Amino acid sequence: MAAANARKSKVYTISLPPELAQRAEALAQRDSRTMSELFREAFRTYSAQQARRTLDELGEYAAERNPKGYTEVDVPSAY
Repeated sequence: MAAANARKSKVYTISLPPELAQRAEALAQRDSRTMSELFREAFRTYSAQQARRTLDELGEYAAERNPKGYTEVDVPSAY
């Protein structure tokens, strides 16, 4: 029976400075969201920003390695 009540989400405990906690609570209340929803969205946004930063860094690296740019001819075919 324990499996039937198993939680599908992992629970974390975080701490925030009072000012940041008040801002988070105000945002959640303003948007009619739970704190969990607010932090899930914050993580998704952060994760997407990090992925974009990585792609930008790879693009900069590629531009330094080949200042004239790449074409389809430069990319090996998978077929």
